[in-house]
Amino acid sequence: MLYLLAASSFIEIASDTYAANLAEYFEGDPEVVAWLSGHWEKEEVQHGRALRAYVNRVWPEFDWQAAYDGFFAEYSKLCTVDEFEPSRGLEMAARCVVETGTSTYYRAIYDLTEEPFLRQLVTHIRSDEVRHYKHFYRYFNRYNDIERNSRRRVAGTIGRRLVEARKSDAEIGLWHAFNHCHPNEARDGKAFADLLTRVNRRVRRSYPIPQAVKMLLKPLRLPSMFASIHMPIAFVVRCFILR
Repeated sequence: MLYLLAASSFIEIASDTYAANLAEYFEGDPEVVAWLSGHWEKEEVQHGRALRAYVNRVWPEFDWQAAYDGFFAEYSKLCTVDEFEPSRGLEMAARCVVETGTSTYYRAIYDLTEEPFLRQLVTHIRSDEVRHYKHFYRYFNRYNDIERNSRRRVAGTIGRRLVEARKSDAEIGLWHAFNHCHPNEARDGKAFADLLTRVNRRVRRSYPIPQAVKMLLKPLRLPSMFASIHMPIAFVVRCFILR
């Protein structure tokens, strides 16, 4: 749980760097830029600070700042505008995938713990992430009505983001939390691989796959007759988000 919460705090608190790049990408759209800077960024960083405070209180021996410094040195190199999708509508679809991952992740954390304060904390964070998803989805619809991206293009964006989950921010965060506690272990070594396996196994038990599938499919605007597609999408979620 230390590694899960520390990694989450790293990613959330570094959101200001990512938010600045998003604001640059959507320059010229004052509504989106104002929401990204005035709400999304502040709330994401607030999540990170709350998780950091929890980690510091429960595991005072863990040097959060030192571990975070190592994380940010690697993570910041990945936060570039070049990583975004080729159109604003498709980038909003990608944002929906990210918010799907975070909101369902915190729902899994809720089920993994019986500690009341932590449950309350992740419930608040999850509620924010669901609300963020709704904003990104609304902006996706607005842009997509202009861009007229086909379902195939939108599905391609969703698929790429799911594949990228295999090389996710979470792996970077988990590595730097683990490496700080075990500085003599290698990133490609057995000890870290075992940690990833244990984390994956625990999260799998509580991961809300039906919720994830519903959120991932929403940008495709599928007719009701395609409800049967939920099963193969659930398989993809298991393979790529819960690798």
